Amino acid sequence: MNSAKRHEIFSCLKSANPHPTTELEYRSPFELLIAVILSAQATDKSVNLATRKLFPQANTPEKIFALGEAGLTDFIKRIGLYKTKAKNILATCQLLIQQHHSEVPRTREQLEKLPGVGRKTANVILNTAFGEPTIAVDTHIFRVANRTGIAPGKMYWR
Repeated sequence: MNSAKRHEIFSCLKSANPHPTTELEYRSPFELLIAVILSAQATDKSVNLATRKLFPQANTPEKIFALGEAGLTDFIKRIGLYKTKAKNILATCQLLIQQHHSEVPRTREQLEKLPGVGRKTANVILNTAFGEPTIAVDTHIFRVANRTGIAPGKMYWR
C-alpha cells in the first residue's frame, strides 16, 4: 500500500471519528489505569458498571489498597478474571504508593512494570491520559493493519 492510499484511509477514519477515545469512564489517569486493567477480556460496559460503584468509594491508590482483596472483589466480581485482576490492582496500587508518590507513571517502561499492565494497556494510558502519540494494538488491529497493508509488521507484545 502506498502513502497516498494510507493517507486516504486515515482521512476517512478521521472524518468519521475526529476524536477517537475510550468508552471507559474515568476522571483521572489513575482511574483510567484501573479501568483498563479491568477491561482485559471484559466489555467496557461491564467495567463501567463496576467502576461507577468503585470510584466514588475508592479512586486513589491508597483507598483501593485499603479495601483489600475482599473489599475490591465486592466491586469487581461480575468482571471476568476478577480474582487475578484484584490481586494485580492491589499490587499496582502498592507500587504506585511506594515508588511513584501515588502518581501514574508517564513512560511505557515504568507502566509495564506494574502488575496487570502490558504494552497495550501502557499505550492506552500514554495516549488517552497523557496525549502521547501511541496506538494500543491488539490482535484485531494487528491483523487488519497487516492484511490491508496499512502497517505490515510482526507481533511484538507479551
